[in-house]
Amino acid sequence: MIGNILKMKVQLSSPVEYQLPVDDALIDLNPHIGDNIRLDYQGEINCVSCGRKTGKSYAQGHCYPCFIRLAECDMCIVKPETCHYDAGTCREPEWAQQHCMQPHYVYLANSSGIKVGITRGSQIPTRWIDQGASQALAIFRVANRYQSGLLEVAIKQHVSDRTDWRKMLKGNAEQRDLASMRDELAEVCGAQVADLQARFGNENIEFLPAETMVDIEYPVEHYPEKVKSLNLDKTPLIEGVLMGIKGQYLMLDSGVINIRKYSGYKLDVDLI
Repeated sequence: MIGNILKMKVQLSSPVEYQLPVDDALIDLNPHIGDNIRLDYQGEINCVSCGRKTGKSYAQGHCYPCFIRLAECDMCIVKPETCHYDAGTCREPEWAQQHCMQPHYVYLANSSGIKVGITRGSQIPTRWIDQGASQALAIFRVANRYQSGLLEVAIKQHVSDRTDWRKMLKGNAEQRDLASMRDELAEVCGAQVADLQARFGNENIEFLPAETMVDIEYPVEHYPEKVKSLNLDKTPLIEGVLMGIKGQYLMLDSGVINIRKYSGYKLDVDLI
């Protein structure tokens, strides 16, 4: 099947169910664990936003004009505490209303170790799955993305906000008591939380002491002992036995490939 791919669609199940979008089609990947997969890059990238051909992918599948124009490609998406909506300089205020000015959650996830992160409510549990977390727990609910960024800045003084993707792909992280860690963080960050509540209102910075931790299982037959990253730009033809899927990575016996990185790439996808 030939077409432009996008990041894999996921559904929380036991294990997670994965589908690879190729143009308008969806390929169910779970049944192909243990089968041979062949990804043949056709030398063409189409912007995931406007569809135009682009010689280089920016921000996971955008052409350069869209990269510098769209709000979803702005630096404040990576660093939400730098949101400039109230300054009147947002690239796309309507897009921000739909995506940023919506309830967000601050969470703890266990992928390569414990990390703090933020996500829009509608992206739970997709965000956790995309990061390869084996455990996740929402710990605060806030009114918008900017507030979640400010709270994350306070919490990441005590917990990392990074995932070691190589470590994540070598197996599941050691199980941790995220509820106890949530309570500890609420205590050590109490002053910063109180400041944010005074600034935005208690109802907009809400601690979640009763949320249930989510356990996530991935369709993996065998984890690699050594993680070798595969690159379609350097090696247009990638093939091997699909040993498992975790996060947005396909794990082959020949190496691992981050599918999200190649959104917009035109591939010939063959599963045998």
